[in-house]
Amino acid sequence: MHQATTATGGPTLSMQSRLGRRLIQLCAGLALYGASSALLVEAGLGLEPWGVLHQGLAELTGLSIGVVSIVVGAAVLLLWIPLRQRPGLGTVSNVFVVGLALDASLAVVPDAHGLAVRIPLMLAGIVLNGAATGLYIAAGFGAGPRDGLMTGLHRRTGRSIRLMRTAIEVAVVVTGFVLGGTIGAGTALYAVSIGPLAQVFLRVFAVPRASDGSTVVAVGQPRGAILRP
Repeated sequence: MHQATTATGGPTLSMQSRLGRRLIQLCAGLALYGASSALLVEAGLGLEPWGVLHQGLAELTGLSIGVVSIVVGAAVLLLWIPLRQRPGLGTVSNVFVVGLALDASLAVVPDAHGLAVRIPLMLAGIVLNGAATGLYIAAGFGAGPRDGLMTGLHRRTGRSIRLMRTAIEVAVVVTGFVLGGTIGAGTALYAVSIGPLAQVFLRVFAVPRASDGSTVVAVGQPRGAILRP
């Protein structure tokens, strides 16, 4: 891979190399996000907010949780139309890749028995989720459908990102729990740790500048972007 250095010492990449890296990050991030969700499911100590809803709907419908994730993602994407949101490659990929990776991971991850196994599995799922979030956001191919719903509501209502995020996540957690989704220590720990974890991994996976001087994906924490993709 061709890599140059700027006058300030920062690395740069050719346009082709940078695009290739971003595509790899996008695919890897979304696949690992699905895998991280599978670890949380197997740990059985509480899922991330949208995972609670997906699991509850899976219990209700008999579909796999990955298929439910795809259906919900597609439905949320339709809500972008009245909100005048524009999807990117990452948005559309998000709908399918996360759900497929979730089901594939559940098929190979063994059942966890006992807290001595389930707690480390939960912690690994949360950390992997943070890494996956950093990977796909830093790739810069567009927000996930659920993120776009939040930012679209923010623009249309004038309410804060924080309020929109809280309202949406409370709604999906409560709905998912009523339908049979799992909440617990993992849900609470995810809520307080995913922001700092994603912040760290956004910096780790920031894509270097292109050698023609084009800008890089911001490495600071995007407001409200640290959600289920």
